[in-house]
Amino acid sequence: MLILTIRTDKPEAEIGLQTNEIKTAYVTWQADRELAETIHIKIREMLGEQGHNLHDLNGIVVFKGPGSFTGLRIGISVANALAYGLAIPIVGSVGKAWADRGVRSLGKGEHETVVLPEYGAPPNITLPKK
Repeated sequence: MLILTIRTDKPEAEIGLQTNEIKTAYVTWQADRELAETIHIKIREMLGEQGHNLHDLNGIVVFKGPGSFTGLRIGISVANALAYGLAIPIVGSVGKAWADRGVRSLGKGEHETVVLPEYGAPPNITLPKK
């Protein structure tokens, strides 16, 4: 079972590949305000370096919070879109061992239809300037 892991709650984003519970690839990069522009490229590069493509994925585990509003929104949106488009299961996870816990959940057949972020506090959305 080939699993993509995604964590985007802070300026340094991270993605990984796990075969069952063995980490086979892991990439971090300083995404900052370029996360939306770089995450797809990083996923494609990592898969290619391992001899895989998106259609080889069997599931996705995404860190769902708490963390940056925009970072979580982008990472979780990418994860949800990939899971939906590839018709594969997705799990949202939290805490220190989030990836391992998520991979174990997928292995047990436990998954979600859509992952929603947990920001840790209500988002601070300002009113548009007139």
